[in-house]
Amino acid sequence: MRILITGGAGFIGSHLCDRFLSLGYSVIAVDNLITGDLSNLEHLNNHPDFTFLNQDVSEPISIEGELDAVLHFASLASPPHYLRYPIETLKVGSYGTHNTLDLALEKNARYLLASTSEIYGDPLEHPQKETYLGNVDPIGLRGVYDEGKRYAEALTMAYHRKFGLRTYIVRIFNTYGPRMTLVDGRVVPNFVSQAIRGEPLTVYGDGGQTRSFQYVDDLIDGLLKQLYSDFHEPINIGNPHEMTILGFAEVINRLTDNPGGIVFMPDQRISGDPQTRCPDISRAYEALGWEPKVSLEEGLQKTVEYFQKLSEKA
Repeated sequence: MRILITGGAGFIGSHLCDRFLSLGYSVIAVDNLITGDLSNLEHLNNHPDFTFLNQDVSEPISIEGELDAVLHFASLASPPHYLRYPIETLKVGSYGTHNTLDLALEKNARYLLASTSEIYGDPLEHPQKETYLGNVDPIGLRGVYDEGKRYAEALTMAYHRKFGLRTYIVRIFNTYGPRMTLVDGRVVPNFVSQAIRGEPLTVYGDGGQTRSFQYVDDLIDGLLKQLYSDFHEPINIGNPHEMTILGFAEVINRLTDNPGGIVFMPDQRISGDPQTRCPDISRAYEALGWEPKVSLEEGLQKTVEYFQKLSEKA
């Protein structure tokens, strides 16, 4: 089996490369390294079944030979990145999706789109089911990411309906683990990096906003199940265990023995940032037989160890 993974040098993309190679696949990773990092793939440099292509998928893609699957994970997914590169974010969601769909159609390959819980915007339904249409602001600061993903979903379903392409859409909820970057801008690397420096964790507002966190290995398990299913509607993949940001900060401090404590700051979240975020995973359980297995503390311990090693190298 031969597959192509866009965003292959990124956090999730590099884990996908590892998993498929471990299963005996031949893997082509494509990344323009705008946010991806080759250090995530350096352990694969001499792997006989791994190929890396430095390319922007917003431009047409040409691959010789057969492909069994195309997984589109190229994206600027964290606020600091998509605020810095708004046009690139929209282009990878639109042109990038179009080009990768065309490639899958040409190769008669399965196609998996990495979508996002941001599809739901600042939700008025809780927890969020796939049938919820969302509460979104198309022209807000977050719109470049949210609307790019919404367009990508629409285009993917159009290819499925018009051409019979075997397409799959995963709506990914907050995922964490090794290979996240320290400057990612999201809560896990922010808190962990502060904790290992012994600094107080900065909690915006009163910390009452909620999130749910899934470990990257659980996500990869769900993606593989979805790719080889017969279910073509969007599926939430996330951990339904919801907690407040304040509670999450307390867990981080306990796991790292951080003496710095917590400091409360004025709420600096981007306009439209959701107050609550939690998936309903009934569809994933019923259609795929999937549910998360890794506990928060187990996953965080592995993540903390990874960041500690990074800080020692710095």
